Amino acid sequence: MTSDDIARPGSPRSIETTSALSPQQVDAVLGLLAEAARSDGQQAVSEQGRLQLRGGAREGVSHYLLTADGELLGYAQLEDTDPVEPPAAELVVHPSHRGQGHGRALGAAVLAASGKRLRVWAHGGHSAARHLAQVLGLTLFRELRQMRRPLADFDAPEPVLPPGTTVRTFVPGQDDAAWLAVNAAAFAHHPEQGSLTQRDLDDRMAEPWFDPAGFFLAFRGEELVGFHWTKVHAAERLGEVYVLGVSPAAQGSGLGKALTTIGLRHLKERGLPTAMLYVDADNKAAVSVYERLGFTTYETDLMYRTET
Repeated sequence: MTSDDIARPGSPRSIETTSALSPQQVDAVLGLLAEAARSDGQQAVSEQGRLQLRGGAREGVSHYLLTADGELLGYAQLEDTDPVEPPAAELVVHPSHRGQGHGRALGAAVLAASGKRLRVWAHGGHSAARHLAQVLGLTLFRELRQMRRPLADFDAPEPVLPPGTTVRTFVPGQDDAAWLAVNAAAFAHHPEQGSLTQRDLDDRMAEPWFDPAGFFLAFRGEELVGFHWTKVHAAERLGEVYVLGVSPAAQGSGLGKALTTIGLRHLKERGLPTAMLYVDADNKAAVSVYERLGFTTYETDLMYRTET
């Protein structure tokens, strides 16, 4: 959520709702997101949300296009796929058209569509987004930290794998089903990650950044028990601990620490100066582990929700 909207008269506007965007609409939304990212310093819509712009309709996903005089000034995405949690939204207003009530209009539209059961992300946690959340009657619910550490001085000892465990890299088409199953088990408490489908995996494998050489799988015999999927942000020269998961049967064995080390070593070998990751602030155990590895908080994303 990115907006500095205060309710005031502005240009006449309309909001179109659709389940699928045309190629022209996709290009317009991506252009809007790029302009906002340049102004705000981070994306207003998550990777998952950006992937969901393309490829036609997706179950539970709606797009909101706010226009005035034929120009796209704002965009929101509403995803209602979680069987328990309220629908989740992300929204953005063009930097040159903020302060005219467009963000409030988009927020009101997704709030109404959700039946007033809504969660909204504010990436970067800017004060203007916090104000808009307050105007919409939302309260802070979740804090997601982006943590970073330099890699030049990363010199961890050789990773120690649990007995009988081997590691190799991901083979597209061969390991898909096994990875999806372990990912679902490892993140059963985390619906955004644990609910990924084959289509979601295919979307990511089709991205230019995808590199199976940085996607490490740990096996106990023939059974997949953990993984560390790294990602390289080439333009920023930034490596990411993209997804790190261990199956419930292998947790507490030291596998997660070993896989973390393997992935960070890989990113360092790629010549990347910095590594990053995302972790929930209330996951004290994980935050402590990453702090011991030299990670510090870089920025924070906030999620707001209606009272339940």
